[in-house]
Amino acid sequence: MKILPECDVYTVLDQLAEAYPEAQCALLHDSIFELLVSVILSAQTTDKSVNQVTPALFSTYPSAAALAEAEEEDLWRILKRIGMYKTKARNIKLMAKMLIDDFEGRAPTTFDELIKLPGVGRKTANVVLAVGFGEQRIPVDTHVFRVANRIGLCAEKDVLKTEQALMERLPHDRRTEAHHSLIFHGRNCCLARKPRCEFCVVSGYCLYHRSTRGACHD
Repeated sequence: MKILPECDVYTVLDQLAEAYPEAQCALLHDSIFELLVSVILSAQTTDKSVNQVTPALFSTYPSAAALAEAEEEDLWRILKRIGMYKTKARNIKLMAKMLIDDFEGRAPTTFDELIKLPGVGRKTANVVLAVGFGEQRIPVDTHVFRVANRIGLCAEKDVLKTEQALMERLPHDRRTEAHHSLIFHGRNCCLARKPRCEFCVVSGYCLYHRSTRGACHD
């Protein structure tokens, strides 16, 4: 499978950034601790669903210390509208305890330390580093994976290789921006089952669109 030439990569990034100037993390949070919890909760569910439960969660458990002492059944009652809520309740409780025991109650600032936390994988760690600590990262969720490979920013078969390829191909100072733009494009235009190619700002560069010759149009 082909990939876009470097000059087209820059053009695609420019056009996506222009199309989605409001692109940013959609998870509501007031601290890095809240961001960390929210990203853990967002696995296999929507940001909207997470935002519906976190106000009650954070008002009841405003710190790692408070969350570490929570009863799991009480967490279930707050989180029950999101997927895998029992597993996530346990993970955020264990995560909070680890923050208290090993990190003085604060989210660690390195990738290797973050992925040691319960419920934290590569994507979650990268989101916290990018959004919370301002590092240039390219967290790969389902939208980023789908859109980046469809357009031709990379041509990979799994999430890890996609992340590695994008880290190599995207300008260092635009990785986080690209992450948000690709998510917004995936949610609003480059849909999983029926991409809206006729509304796509980068259809002229998209290798998927070229290969189907418009067959992806509604």
